[in-house]
Amino acid sequence: MQELPDCLYEGKQPTLITPKSPTPNHFLYLSNLDDHHFLRFSIKYLYLFQKSISSSTLKDSLSRVLVDYYPLAGRIKPFNDRTKLEVDCNGEGAVFAEAFMDITSQEFLQLSPRPNKSWRKLLFKVQASSFLDVPPLVIQVTHLRCGGMILCTAINHCLCDGIGTSQFLHAWAHANTTQTHLPIRPFHSRHVLDPRNPPRVTHSHPGFTRTTTTTADKNSSTFDICKRLQSSQPLAPATLTFTPSLILRLKKTCAPSLKCTAFEALAAHTWCSWARSLDLPLTMLVKLLFSVNMRKRLIPQLPQGYYGNGFVLACAESKVQDLVNGNIYHAVKLIQEAKARITDGYVRSTIDFLEDKTVKTDVSCSLVISQWAKLGLEEVDFGGGKPMYMGPLTSDIYCLFLPVVGNFDSIRVQVSLPEDVVKRLECDMVKFVDEKDYEEDNSLA
Repeated sequence: MQELPDCLYEGKQPTLITPKSPTPNHFLYLSNLDDHHFLRFSIKYLYLFQKSISSSTLKDSLSRVLVDYYPLAGRIKPFNDRTKLEVDCNGEGAVFAEAFMDITSQEFLQLSPRPNKSWRKLLFKVQASSFLDVPPLVIQVTHLRCGGMILCTAINHCLCDGIGTSQFLHAWAHANTTQTHLPIRPFHSRHVLDPRNPPRVTHSHPGFTRTTTTTADKNSSTFDICKRLQSSQPLAPATLTFTPSLILRLKKTCAPSLKCTAFEALAAHTWCSWARSLDLPLTMLVKLLFSVNMRKRLIPQLPQGYYGNGFVLACAESKVQDLVNGNIYHAVKLIQEAKARITDGYVRSTIDFLEDKTVKTDVSCSLVISQWAKLGLEEVDFGGGKPMYMGPLTSDIYCLFLPVVGNFDSIRVQVSLPEDVVKRLECDMVKFVDEKDYEEDNSLA
């Protein structure tokens, strides 16, 4: 894997793209699902297109779509003794940077097929003292030799979840190709997810912990997997593509006694392989946290166009020995039970639980899976065709289920681990099929 060449900005300073016409000037409330500490980062996407679109055209369409998505042109501010966040919808604008890289689109795929540190130069880094000082939307368009284009976006997770970011990107692409109204209008208000008064925590929430722990709690706790991963060798991304035929093989390991979805089978398989590759203590209790879209699980359902965080993390728990000593049946059952718990009552209880600002997502002994597949992210077309590649700009210890361009039913699994662990994970993930069969399936993905 080779280092990418530097981006050439050719003296062009990033500009602020403001809404094309006046927009409401107010403070937008963020729900407890929006502003808790687990989501205080930006979702960074990388798109590779074979055909370049002029920056002036993209700027104009962005300016027009920001009229509808005006909070993305605002600034996030703390309030209420700094424990809550809100959006100052002041129309300051999104950051838009232009650059050139002396590389072709094919060379990019060949030289740098996985996220690495050199990818970071493809997104302009805003000099800011804290997360709150970074504008909610930062974009860099990098034109390539021979007419290709890389589009990188950083969208503040406190404003949008994966469904919301996909909705926005499709809206921008729509504005770039037509002057007609957006097919889905954004729904801005987050008060539909207000906590109850008084808050009522009616369910247990094992995916969370409190920052205020006693000495006894600390002494009895197991080691922190995340800290262990980040303090050992440099992290490297494991990336494996599972085609429909491979996913079907996984599902058949549970049949006929247990029917499961592609996500359930692949999540279970990933969780089990992760536990085996890390060589964890057999008696250790580990968790799987995975995002569940709850827009249609609420009563009433969230309004169409809701682009805020409309998901909660479901939590499955198991001792390591029960994950590593058998097939995926046990893990699939736990995942299905965790999904079934995501009801209207559970979501409302979660919102109320997060009123306690000492609560945080428990990642110390967890694998976290974020589902990017099936969101339509790989279908975004700004007028020059759909992307050749779509994925995250950076790799993380969290696991991503990614779309595969040109193959809707395939899923690309990506998670970063220490280099020696990556090899064990990759071997474990494909050992249920013949290596030749895996290579043949992946040649089609």
